[in-house]
Amino acid sequence: QVQLVESGGGSVQAGGSLRLSCAASVSVYAHYMAWFRQAPGKKREGVARAAATWRLSAVYADSVKGRFTISKDNAKNTLYLQMNNLKPEDTAMYYCAADRADWVLLDRYEYWGQGTQVNVSS
Repeated sequence: QVQLVESGGGSVQAGGSLRLSCAASVSVYAHYMAWFRQAPGKKREGVARAAATWRLSAVYADSVKGRFTISKDNAKNTLYLQMNNLKPEDTAMYYCAADRADWVLLDRYEYWGQGTQVNVSS
């Protein structure tokens, strides 16, 4: 059974930073890994998809480009999301996702974590 466990969420003021982690029971090397978020009353949206080992580029939503950085540690089977210059509109539940197919920022991934809450106050 695949498990994805997110951590690192919390409450920060605007302009602050957080780093989210996602510990995976599957190989992050062999899977496409991504972060999504869902704010109350809104649809789940893709935030970032990590670069696959055989491809060079990560993919980011326009709303987070230049502020968020996705990375992964293959040896630790862990996915990260470094979030800088946080804004109140970044407030959401953040989810880690994995699949052997590349859904990029579409929420069609097969495996999902339970989420970690991020709250950004103004």
